[in-house]
Amino acid sequence: MAIAKNYPILSNHFRKHWQERVRVHFDQPGRKLRRRNARIQKAALIAPRPVDALRPIVRAPTVRYNRRVRAGKGFTLEELKLAGIPSKYAKTIGIAVDFRRQNRSVEGLEANVTRLKEYKSKLIVFPRKAGKPKNGDSSAEEIATATQVSTSAVLPIVQSAAEIEPRAITEEAKDFNAFATLRKARSDAKYFGIREKRARIKAEEAAEKKK
Repeated sequence: MAIAKNYPILSNHFRKHWQERVRVHFDQPGRKLRRRNARIQKAALIAPRPVDALRPIVRAPTVRYNRRVRAGKGFTLEELKLAGIPSKYAKTIGIAVDFRRQNRSVEGLEANVTRLKEYKSKLIVFPRKAGKPKNGDSSAEEIATATQVSTSAVLPIVQSAAEIEPRAITEEAKDFNAFATLRKARSDAKYFGIREKRARIKAEEAAEKKK
């Protein structure tokens, strides 16, 4: 191939032997079985503790998805404080803690505090040394009935139902223009200070003329 002017010399690498680097996933069924066996072994190893940690209820980010709730990383220090659970102790009883998350609404805070209290009421705490229970440990009768469960199954996160019920469209609703109303509200908020200043100056000038 002829090269004109002072362009770089082409060096096309076509013999890359891509067939030797193709990855296939024929082991997917075997890996699925391996993961299942690993979960069973882990559950047997930590029994009778729950197989998963308790997670908070949080809103999904962005306007598109914030109508949905999902499991968060961990409970905030404020939520644990209102529930009466120390943050260091919470980790030892299967409660996930997130030191970075902040509460932005009273509704979310109350929902997670209620979730913690419900978990605490159902929790069975084993003594560190058998036969020597301390303050806060469960009784022998409760310990005898303890079974291993999944926290997400016992305390599931349920999507809240729609607050607005279907209704008939009225004439007033048909005549209402949402876009124009929002645009006027934005305009009023933007020019509130300027209009107030103009009205004040006009009133002062009128007062000066009267004198």
